[in-house]
Amino acid sequence: MFDVLVYLYETYYRPDACPEPAALAKKLSAVGFDDVEISEALVWLTDLTAMAGVEHSLTAASTGTRFYVEEETDALGAAAIGFIQFLESAKVLSPLQREIVIERALALDEAPVSLGKLKVIVLMLLWSQGKEPDALMFDDLFGSDEDQAPRLLH
Repeated sequence: MFDVLVYLYETYYRPDACPEPAALAKKLSAVGFDDVEISEALVWLTDLTAMAGVEHSLTAASTGTRFYVEEETDALGAAAIGFIQFLESAKVLSPLQREIVIERALALDEAPVSLGKLKVIVLMLLWSQGKEPDALMFDDLFGSDEDQAPRLLH
């Protein structure tokens, strides 16, 4: 599924440049992606787009600290939570975007979510909202997990 998402990000500059889902599925199949993988990616992306379009006035104005319940810490893992906190403190993610990233990561039904997959989730969220991270943050999001030391919060 993540290969399909990365392909969409790299191929279509904006989400509105993507063809309709049926035509997109045909194009992805022609490129060589598996039908199950295409279907999973399109459903995941549809859910992301639906969440990203919803306004939540309470989270948009949030200035509090986000506490993670046990289910979230188990599913996300320390590295993913640290990275989310880093992105929020760097003003790459708003509180609402943070919640969308967490929800989409939990939707994977995979524990713990790898840092690489979390980075793709963040990129897809920004892409779906027509936002582009600055060059340094883009390098951090697309950089290899092995090259990076774990982030420490101070």
